Amino acid sequence: MCAKVCERRYFEEWERGNTMSPEEKLEKMGLSVPEVPAPLAAYVPGVVTGNLLYTSGQLPTAGGELDHIGQVGRDLTAEEGYEAARLCCLNCLGVIKGELGDLSRVRRIVKVTGFVASTPDFTGHPAVINGASELLGEVFGDAGAHSRAAVGVAALPNGAAVEVEMIVEFE
Repeated sequence: MCAKVCERRYFEEWERGNTMSPEEKLEKMGLSVPEVPAPLAAYVPGVVTGNLLYTSGQLPTAGGELDHIGQVGRDLTAEEGYEAARLCCLNCLGVIKGELGDLSRVRRIVKVTGFVASTPDFTGHPAVINGASELLGEVFGDAGAHSRAAVGVAALPNGAAVEVEMIVEFE
């Protein structure tokens, strides 16, 4: 008897999880989609062409303030870099929602490019950018699986530790 009840509860939980909107999934994780961050220079946050949206690179800002400043491997740990990439990803989601009106219109995350300001001897760039990739998987499921580049750089705008940009296919 318990097996059937437990199985039914599991299925109901699974079904609810698969019918939640991306915003609802974020809310369940204790996260929310931020407003579109203001550009730092002469560019726009996102560009739509056909059914693709290209986001500009997003920094780890929260409430309009830059967070996670410095180089990974010197000023920040890889785990702090991971959190910075997650925050950059949330800001990309803000751009996507701003351009499309609803994250449910996302058909697939096509590509993520992540830049990590790091010391020359730091080689954990892929693990840092997993902060963005894993969040996309949690929010979009299979549609969040993407191609990716994780690149180490000497410096990023305003001393940010991480920057993330995306290409998104939408309906």
